[in-house]
Amino acid sequence: MKLNVAVQMDPIARINVRGDSTFALLLEAQKRGHGLSYYTPDKLSLKSEEVVAPVQTLSVRDDVEDHFTLGEPRRESLAAFDVILLRQDPPFDLAYITSTHLLERLHPKTLVVNNPASVRNAPEKIFVMDFPHLMPPTLISRDLEEINAFRDEHGAVVMKPLHGHGGAAVFRIMPQDMNFGSLFDMFSVTFREQWVIQRFLPEVKHGDKRIILVDGEFSGAVNRVPAPDDLRSNMVRGGAAQATDLTEREREICAALGPALRQRGLLFVGIDVIDGNLTEINVTSPTGIRAIARLGGPDVAAKIWDTIEAKRGAK
Repeated sequence: MKLNVAVQMDPIARINVRGDSTFALLLEAQKRGHGLSYYTPDKLSLKSEEVVAPVQTLSVRDDVEDHFTLGEPRRESLAAFDVILLRQDPPFDLAYITSTHLLERLHPKTLVVNNPASVRNAPEKIFVMDFPHLMPPTLISRDLEEINAFRDEHGAVVMKPLHGHGGAAVFRIMPQDMNFGSLFDMFSVTFREQWVIQRFLPEVKHGDKRIILVDGEFSGAVNRVPAPDDLRSNMVRGGAAQATDLTEREREICAALGPALRQRGLLFVGIDVIDGNLTEINVTSPTGIRAIARLGGPDVAAKIWDTIEAKRGAK
């Protein structure tokens, strides 16, 4: 039995195929003979009880100059699909949240990866707070007195948007930092919600490890080392990818998270670990698959499809 698969993602023409994890999943699905269809999240509609979209058949090629072909759009009920890959990138805003409400009407009869209700209810920098014993000291607040008390206790901190992504607007604030007042004002007018303040981990200079868990099990990792003049290790911000193994502490973190991820139907998750400290649990559109494979690590895309096929009873 082959699967009928739809992918909800950002415009496929704009992706960087060399590093895009969604593209790796599509290549593996096509290799296995699964049928692929594509639509963008802005095309999702709910008509009475029916969730529909103008989907297009999709074929993919691992060619940076010519990586996809689309068929003509056809309006289709998404309940007709066996699997939907929820792979649009953040920002995790009301548009993203709305799409999870619509897709939740399909799951689990149509398997949505990741479970849309859990994606909605597990924002990446809030869900991680369920595991404070695995984290560096962290505060989620926009209250100046609370933030100043945290800084007095912990010294240098990192300040970043609660729903940020890709390393955008991440700042290190030193004790008695003369920039703090201006940054506080900027954050206050830019972000209506609270933001994250976290004790700075100097060992980030040696790397921020992205660890992939598939159905709660360790499936691959890559160490992302920031450029000498940058705090951020995200590869989209110039971080260098290095092959890596897990430490005993990192294996303990994976074991601690596994049951919670399985319970929530979070099949494909990327966690971030700095010097044995869990900092984020990424559930919206995790990355790292192609970097892991390029550095000789496990074939994470194959593991994900093995798991999806097992859940759908595919042969």
